[in-house]
Amino acid sequence: MLPNYKDNQVCTKSPGNMVRMPSIFVGHGSPMNAIAENSLTKEWLALANKLPRPKAILAISAHWYINGLQITSNLSPETIHDFSGFPRPLYEQEYPAPGSPDLVKRVQSLVPGVAPSDRWGLDHGSWSVLKHMYPDADIPVVQLSIDKTRPDAFHYELGRQLAPLRDEGVLIFCSGNIVHNFAELDWESKLSPTPSAAWAQDFVSFVKENLAFTGDSSSHPIVNWRQHPLGPRANPSPDHMLPLLYAMGSYNGSEPVSTHTDFWELGTLAMLSVVYGQ
Repeated sequence: MLPNYKDNQVCTKSPGNMVRMPSIFVGHGSPMNAIAENSLTKEWLALANKLPRPKAILAISAHWYINGLQITSNLSPETIHDFSGFPRPLYEQEYPAPGSPDLVKRVQSLVPGVAPSDRWGLDHGSWSVLKHMYPDADIPVVQLSIDKTRPDAFHYELGRQLAPLRDEGVLIFCSGNIVHNFAELDWESKLSPTPSAAWAQDFVSFVKENLAFTGDSSSHPIVNWRQHPLGPRANPSPDHMLPLLYAMGSYNGSEPVSTHTDFWELGTLAMLSVVYGQ
């Protein structure tokens, strides 16, 4: 029997035949997107409307990048305002989605050694996007940390371990940015379909070309992204790149792979989103 994450309607093909949920990676960008109404946030909502309704969401955000694997165990996860220097209305935002002890236990059964934590909640990598995708905040959300002590292949393989959740009505929601280099942002640039620098587009093109690669982690071009000539420039710190590896790891090799929200923020911040299985 599947875990009862919540008495929440799940899209099904027929009674007892649950739709396999997709796994997604979303470029979240500036926290200000949480209160913005622009072409990006409208596409986030449109994307949610195209997907089967999740029974629960497992979020993996670039902003919970710590030593070790932890998972939020809060019944009511805190909306974390993990930023500074922004307008007051942004700090007044709340995303009161419930937690899910059942999903926590299920993740622990798939990935032994994950420690429960009630000292974290939903950071802006998660809630700033989810509040546009699921504005009613009525779907349980649990967040999994990214263990910064592990090699890139570990995160890809962890995505494989978590893949069974997709057959249980759980949306694997990964949030970061494929290009995230603060030193090369154009702070005057607005949301645009093209970047302000060719090198940034070149790295995203490399990622797009390899999203459906089906080899193991040792040969996967994106898992080995640091070996790309532009990899270290695109992501001087790996935290915003690693969430993509979880989404890729849950891919079964034959599902559709699509890209969405192909915008650029602040010149070189890639807002590309990727969907596996829809």
